[in-house]
Amino acid sequence: MRFLLNEGADVPLTDLPEPLQAQLTTEMGSMRYVDRSTLADVVAEFAQELEGMGLTFPRGMSGALTALDGRISPQTAARLRKEAGVRQYGDPWELIRQADLKDLIPIVETESAEVAAVMLSKLDVARAAELLGKLPGDKARRITYAVSQTGSVSPAAVDRIGLALAAQLHDVPETAFAQGAVERVGAILNSSPAATRDDVLIGLDETDQDFAALVRRAIFTFVHIPERVNAVDIPRVIREVDQPVLVTALAAASAGALAPVSEFILENMSKRMAEAIREEMQELGRVKGRDGEEAMTAVVNAVRTLEAGGEITLVVAEEDSEDEDD
Repeated sequence: MRFLLNEGADVPLTDLPEPLQAQLTTEMGSMRYVDRSTLADVVAEFAQELEGMGLTFPRGMSGALTALDGRISPQTAARLRKEAGVRQYGDPWELIRQADLKDLIPIVETESAEVAAVMLSKLDVARAAELLGKLPGDKARRITYAVSQTGSVSPAAVDRIGLALAAQLHDVPETAFAQGAVERVGAILNSSPAATRDDVLIGLDETDQDFAALVRRAIFTFVHIPERVNAVDIPRVIREVDQPVLVTALAAASAGALAPVSEFILENMSKRMAEAIREEMQELGRVKGRDGEEAMTAVVNAVRTLEAGGEITLVVAEEDSEDEDD
């Protein structure tokens, strides 16, 4: 280690367990003189061991959980941490320094001036100044004064404060589902037959009108295509659908309430392709209800796939826009 430091290597010894840091320091303090030949032998042995190293593994449960973060379920990680007594955050202050100021401001506003002063002292100067500038004047003055009282705060206390603040930053209840109830119900009804969808929505209206209204907004079906899909995106959508399926969908929709949807799609594709599809629709004749609904669902799924991939953007419904303005 002495050789590496002499050569200007930046060795992060703080990553070592504290007992090992203490042992290394004690060993270095007890050593006096090493001749050049011994030094060369030690360096050669060290280099040989490095060259022969194939893999390294994190030491302990904490390191293993960090390495597997995002690859095992949060529930499993939380259980293993609890069983092993491993704290959730390696360096809580590093998490706090990387956090957005908008997430730190509510914490600073609710914590005591003394705790906020410790946080301010641990942030980079520029971020601390920016955070201070976003606080009310009286709060900023109390925290600034409290900084002058932090000289006697122990490292252990600073560590405990960091853990508490990091826990607040990540104090988000674990949920079993990635999406909310509205999105989940909307997705299910999107893929349901029209009769089932209408029956469920009537039942929701009777049970909870507010929830039913939110579900209706989350639903996107074939009838919503003219009002939610930009005309310029229609060619992109129909490329995602096999032509026989598209012909079946348009033929099934060509009569009745869905006729405007069929015309909207036909009018926004190339003239030659529209003429060819119209001829195929006439040849196909009457379409069975189930076949037509399955084909229209395929078109809707193509729209949703493109939207999820960021290739097209759906038009926001006017009712939603008015709500956002309010």
